[in-house]
Amino acid sequence: MKFQKTKYLYISTILAFMLIPLGGLTTDIYIPSLPAMAEDLSVPVEKVQISLLLFMVSSGFSQLFIGSTLDSFGRYRINIFALITFSLASFIIALVPEIYVIYLMRIIQGITVSLIIVGKRAFFVDLYKGEKLKHYTSLFSIVWATAPIVAPFIGGYLQVLFGWKSNFYLLGILTIIILIFELRFTGESLQNFQVFKRKEIVAVYKKMLGTPDFYLGLIIIGLSYSLLVVYGMVSPFIIEKVYGFSPVVTGYSSLASGIALMSGGITSKLMIKKGLFTKINTAIILQLLIVFAMLTVTLKYDGFLFLLGFTLSLHLLSGFIFNNVYAYSLQRFTTNAGIASGLTGGGVYVVSSVAGYGLINLFEIKDIQTFALVNFIIVGTLFVTILLFRKASMHQRLEASSQVS
Repeated sequence: MKFQKTKYLYISTILAFMLIPLGGLTTDIYIPSLPAMAEDLSVPVEKVQISLLLFMVSSGFSQLFIGSTLDSFGRYRINIFALITFSLASFIIALVPEIYVIYLMRIIQGITVSLIIVGKRAFFVDLYKGEKLKHYTSLFSIVWATAPIVAPFIGGYLQVLFGWKSNFYLLGILTIIILIFELRFTGESLQNFQVFKRKEIVAVYKKMLGTPDFYLGLIIIGLSYSLLVVYGMVSPFIIEKVYGFSPVVTGYSSLASGIALMSGGITSKLMIKKGLFTKINTAIILQLLIVFAMLTVTLKYDGFLFLLGFTLSLHLLSGFIFNNVYAYSLQRFTTNAGIASGLTGGGVYVVSSVAGYGLINLFEIKDIQTFALVNFIIVGTLFVTILLFRKASMHQRLEASSQVS
């Protein structure tokens, strides 16, 4: 079905924004349920955490490669197929509560989510240009941050009232509702289909991934998000097992974390006319100061409020850095919007899952002090990467200006 640009553009834009946070929603809604899932399934907590990792890795790697498919075969039919498959996988997880079935369904969910959100990000590049496009891309991370705000908050109450399976029933039902609206109001947004030629597509990937400011930007947004990944994976066990609070408190803490992330994105949006490196340099220096204070203070003081206070500060600045560099990366290669969208979104999940899960397993985070050390490692790596990113971006600008002259 061809997209009716003037007739349903407003509704289709809203639907696109509703689907962009689907990846975060699918990850974060059952974070408060992780300890209960481990107990109910009679498996170690590490095995339940793997379900998060499998989703993130499958979604991340899928996004890296599906952009060319979307640029060649369109967005609409692929999106409809992905929504149906995602919904079925959600119901299967709830109906067949066996850990290896959950693993398989989480991989399927990761792949289908990548098809959905890459297509929806490319939707904006298909139909908007200039300042309007810049305005919408700067909103992406703000909208995306609604998932860490809403999902664990809802998930905490669902866990207490109905148990962990209700999270996946909800995901399945919500996806069906959106599917109905998609069938009624949307269509194919891609105007110029790219011929699917393997050599040409490989050349595009090589060009993008061989561009230093682009791939360093992917590392930056991935490391920024890894701070949330680490907190999401370990906070339920610290809050519920070490400090003795309920899953609802875990949900509220993740709600606060998501609000901090979104606040950073909104602040970035308000400062859109300020220089990119003036903004992110200031933010990373503040992060270094905060994480150093966290390391120092938690050696003497321990408690839930210290955990939350330092975490919220770090996540606010992560949202600020993420929003700036995410918008930069999405607009770096506009002629191949699907591939650029896929690499950008995939980079977030691949880098954050590898860095986050790797550090969790390396340090076995069981207390606030170890958590502070892991945050320090991430922020320190982020600082070095931003320095390299600035150098690469300045070099690219000099090359571009010399070619024009």
